[in-house]
Amino acid sequence: MIIGVPKETKSHEYRISMLPVGVELLVKDGHKVLVQRNAGHNSGYEDEQYIAAGAEMIDEAADVWARCEMIVKVKEPIDDELLMMTRGQTVFTYFHFAASLELTEGCLRAGVAAVAYETLTDKHGRLPLLTPMSEVAGRMSVQEGAKYLEKPTEGRGILLGGVPGVEPGNVLVLGGGVVGTQAAKLAAGLGAHVTIVDVNLDRLRYLDDVMPANVFTGYSDPHTIREQLELADLVIGAVLIPGALAPQLITRDMLKLMKPGAVIVDVGVDQGGCVETTKPTTHNDPIYIVDGIVHYCVANMPGAVGRTSTQALCHATQPYMLRLAKHGIDKLVAEDNAFATALNIKDGKLTNQAVAEAHGMIDALV
Repeated sequence: MIIGVPKETKSHEYRISMLPVGVELLVKDGHKVLVQRNAGHNSGYEDEQYIAAGAEMIDEAADVWARCEMIVKVKEPIDDELLMMTRGQTVFTYFHFAASLELTEGCLRAGVAAVAYETLTDKHGRLPLLTPMSEVAGRMSVQEGAKYLEKPTEGRGILLGGVPGVEPGNVLVLGGGVVGTQAAKLAAGLGAHVTIVDVNLDRLRYLDDVMPANVFTGYSDPHTIREQLELADLVIGAVLIPGALAPQLITRDMLKLMKPGAVIVDVGVDQGGCVETTKPTTHNDPIYIVDGIVHYCVANMPGAVGRTSTQALCHATQPYMLRLAKHGIDKLVAEDNAFATALNIKDGKLTNQAVAEAHGMIDALV
């Protein structure tokens, strides 16, 4: 098989989808790998490393897309990339289809096999290709939230950890999954007063056992959320329903409960976000203010720490990528439930129910 690695085109996206060792392993298995020049530079991986591993370097992204049977990316195809896809091609990347009708329709028209990192589910029901970036995003959410709480960036002027004689900041984490857990741990490490809410009581019991003493748990319902919003300096949106739009837990009207200059970091923006006022932003222009509340909703947060994120992502995707190249998507979907859950679109048809429901396309579901 011929596998392609184009350079990422999303704003301030510094990751690359394959390490040099991934190229080496694919070539060893008899495949050919085309890598666009300078695709790995922003992650600290130079063309010479890919050449040494056996890759052929290609100048233009269009040539990579045109020549390859499988494309491995980090983020969803955008802009001209949507026109570069070819019928029957396998595209292995983060798609987050539920949040974008344009992307969904583009991939349906192209007739590609869209294999999504974010819906691939292992035998334990976990999301192994989403987890590493959720870990990065969860930790970054507090790092970025702390920065935008500073007064020069329109925040309240709060130091999350406080100082002796001054109370620490209050952090509300919506969701007790991977993102929420990582966010709560980092916020607690800074010394903040942290409340993490979820609807899964077993998960709350677990978190209550393992979290530091300055992390408290609560059951997620509208009353609890409204009470916590009145106290919160920083809110982390960490809610996920695999493949589907995130549920909206904070309405615009609820923003009036919050203190002016408080910050919301909605990590779920890729899936539409859990705040009514969420809209995707970029690392170039990461924040906006609604009703006095600072919103940070960057849709590719881990891209800013490209070196760390590339390594974490590729360590997770590499075994699946090797199997996909060796056996092809049709065989794997028939034999392995992980790939069956990862396949969202095939031959112009939707194969993921959550995506079909998000766009009112149940009739297009197979």
